[in-house]
Amino acid sequence: MAVQPTQDRIWTVPNALSLARLVGVPLFFWLVLSEHDAWAIGLLMLAGISDWADGKLARALNQTSRLGTLLDPLADRLYIFATLVGLTVREIVPWWLTALLVAREVYMTGLLALLKHFGWNGLPVHLVGKAATMNLLYAFPLLLWGSHDGTVATVARVVGWAFAIWGTALYWYAAALYTVQARQLISSLPPDSKGVAPAP
Repeated sequence: MAVQPTQDRIWTVPNALSLARLVGVPLFFWLVLSEHDAWAIGLLMLAGISDWADGKLARALNQTSRLGTLLDPLADRLYIFATLVGLTVREIVPWWLTALLVAREVYMTGLLALLKHFGWNGLPVHLVGKAATMNLLYAFPLLLWGSHDGTVATVARVVGWAFAIWGTALYWYAAALYTVQARQLISSLPPDSKGVAPAP
C-alpha cells in the first residue's frame, strides 16, 4: 500500500489543531462582544498555545503539509481580525491600532495577489511574522483583561500594550521582509518571460 506523501496529507495532528482554532473564531468573537471576558481570554490563550504546538508537532511528527501551511496563518489572521473588531467595538483598542493592522493585511493581500499573477502560490512564513503574530495573540487577551479594574488589570494593560506595540512593529517589518522575498522571486524570472512562472 502506497504511503501518501507528507506534503499531501490532510488528516494530521497539526491540521486538526489548526481546524480547531478556526472553529473557535466565531465563538471567540461572540464571547468578546457579549463581554464574557474570562471565557474569551481563556479561548484566546488556548488558540495561542495551539498555534505554537501545531508547528512543533508538525516538525516532531514529520507531518508538515500544504494544507497546514494554509490553515495555520489563516487561523492566526482570523483571530487577530476578530479580536480587533471586537475590542475596537468595545473601545478597548483605539481605531489607529486597528487601522495599522488592517492596512498591513490589505498590503499583504495585494502582494500575494501579485505573486499569484507571476505563478507563485505564496511565501514561506518568516520567523519575524510568527513572532509578530505571537506578540499580538498575547497582547489582546492582556488588553481585554486590562479593561477591568484592579492592580492585576493595570499590570495586564501595561504588558498588553508592550506586546501590542512590538507585535505591530514586527508585523510591518515582516511585511517588508516578504516584499524583499517577492521582489527576488519576480526578478529571478527570465527576461523573455511572459510574466508567469511555475508555482513551486
